[in-house]
Amino acid sequence: MSEALTDLKTRLSTVRDLTSSAAVLDWDQETYMPEGGTEARARQSATLQRLAHEMFTSDETAGLLETVEPVTDLDADLLRVARRDLDRERRIPSGLVAELALATGRARDAWRHARDADDYPAFEPHLARIVDLCIRKAEAVGFRDSPYDALVDEYEPDMTTARIAEVFGELKTELVPLVETLAGASDPAGAAMLHGPFPPGAQWDFGMQVLKDIGFDFERGRQDRSAHPFTTTFSISDVRLTTRIHPDHFSPGFFGSLHEAGHGLYEQGVDPDLEGTLLADGTSLGMHESQSRLWENQVGRSRPFWERYLPRLRTAFPDRFAPVEIDPFLRALNQVRRSPIRIEADELTYNLHIMVRFEMERDLIEGRLAVRDVPRAWNDRMEEALGIRPESDAEGCLQDIHWSTGILGYFPTYALGNLMSAQIWRALRCDVPDLDDRIRQGEFGPMLDWLRTQVHRHGRRRSADRILRDTTGHGLGSGDWLAYVRTKYGGLFGVNLDGPAT
Repeated sequence: MSEALTDLKTRLSTVRDLTSSAAVLDWDQETYMPEGGTEARARQSATLQRLAHEMFTSDETAGLLETVEPVTDLDADLLRVARRDLDRERRIPSGLVAELALATGRARDAWRHARDADDYPAFEPHLARIVDLCIRKAEAVGFRDSPYDALVDEYEPDMTTARIAEVFGELKTELVPLVETLAGASDPAGAAMLHGPFPPGAQWDFGMQVLKDIGFDFERGRQDRSAHPFTTTFSISDVRLTTRIHPDHFSPGFFGSLHEAGHGLYEQGVDPDLEGTLLADGTSLGMHESQSRLWENQVGRSRPFWERYLPRLRTAFPDRFAPVEIDPFLRALNQVRRSPIRIEADELTYNLHIMVRFEMERDLIEGRLAVRDVPRAWNDRMEEALGIRPESDAEGCLQDIHWSTGILGYFPTYALGNLMSAQIWRALRCDVPDLDDRIRQGEFGPMLDWLRTQVHRHGRRRSADRILRDTTGHGLGSGDWLAYVRTKYGGLFGVNLDGPAT
C-alpha cells in the first residue's frame, strides 16, 4: 500500500471517529443528559461536527483523493464513496455546518417542551431557523430541479423529488381505496386488548427477550429509553437502540423495539473489514428503513411469529392476554385505523403519513409554505389524506423529532423503505422456502444470515438500487408491497382485495 493511501485512510478514519464522538453526545442528550446541559451540549456537538467537516473537506484530503490509486476492490469502493461525499461536503461551508449543529442542539429540547405543552409558537422560531439553514445548505450543494433534491440526496443517494412524487402518486392511487375498504372491515373493539395497563418492566423484559432471539447482539449493543425511538451507531461493535414504553398500550414499546432492532441488526451485520471507514454504514436510509420495517411488519405482525410468541405474551401479561386467541390477536395487531400519530400507524396508513410530511417539507424548502402556517397546513393535509384532523399540535405537527434535528429530506425514505422491504421479503421467501416454519420455531438464524449476505455486509459498497436489482431482479417499485398487503390483509379480514396484476 502506498504511503499516500495509508495517509488518506488515516485521515478518513479520524473523520469517522469525530462524527462517531458527536453521535455519542447526541445519544446521551436523548437518553441521560440533565436538562441543564442543553446549551453546552449544542456547542460541544457543533465543535466536533465542524472539526470533522473541516478535516474531511481540507485541501490535504482533497489532494490525496485526487492522486491515490486503489490497491484492492475495497480501496476502489472507499475512494469512490469518499470522492462522492467530498464533492458534496466541500460545497457546504464549515460555518454552516456549525450553525446547523448549534441550531439543532437547541431545537431538540425546545421541541420536546413544545410538544409536551402543545405550544407550537414556542418551537416556531427554531423551525424557522432550521428551514432557513436547510435552504442555505441546498443552495450550497446545488440542484437541478428542486432545492429539496439536494436534501433528499443526503439520505437516499441519486433519488429526486420528482421520482419520489411519481412513486408516491402511483402508490396513493392504489392505497386510498385499500384503506377505505379495510378501515371499514376492522374491529375497533377488538383492538382494545392492546391497551393497558401493561407494567413497563414486563414490557421491557418481553421486548428484550425477543431482541435477543432474533439475533441482536447485546455484547455489541444496548437498548435504552428516549422520548422518540431511534438507533445510532458509534461502530459496528457499538450500536445503540432506544424505545419509548407506554404503560397503557402494548404496541408502541414492543414494535418500536423491534423496528429499531432491524436498524441495529443492519449495522451489526456490516462487514468488519469496513470498520472505521466511510463504508461502515447503511447504503441509504431507504434501505435501512427496509430492514426495520421488515422485522417490524413482515415478521413481527405475522402469524408464524405470534404462534411462537403469543404463549409467552400470555405468561408475561396473564390479566390481559390469557384468554386471547391468535386470530383476533392478529386482527388487532394489524387493524387498519386512521390515526393522527405516525409511529402508531398501521402498515397501510403509515405511507399516507409519510406522503403528508414529504409534501410539507417540499413546500417549506421550495418556499410555498411559511413556517407560521405549518399547523394549519398539516391539519388540512391530514384531513385530505386520512380523513382525520388532529385535535392538537402535539398530535399533529409537533409529534415527530425529525425537524428539530435538522434532517429535512429524511421522511420520504420511510415509505421508500416500506416498498423495498416487500421486494426483499419476496426474494427472501423464495430463497428460504421454509421461512414460516423457521419463524414459528424461533429459528431466526437462516433469515438473518440471508439478510447479512444480501444486504448488511455490503455497507456502502453497493447502492440501494444495486442491492435491489441483485437480490430481487428489479429496481424500486410498489408492486411487491401492494401484492403483499392485499394477500395479508385480505386473508386476515376476509375481504377481496384483488388489484391489478403485478
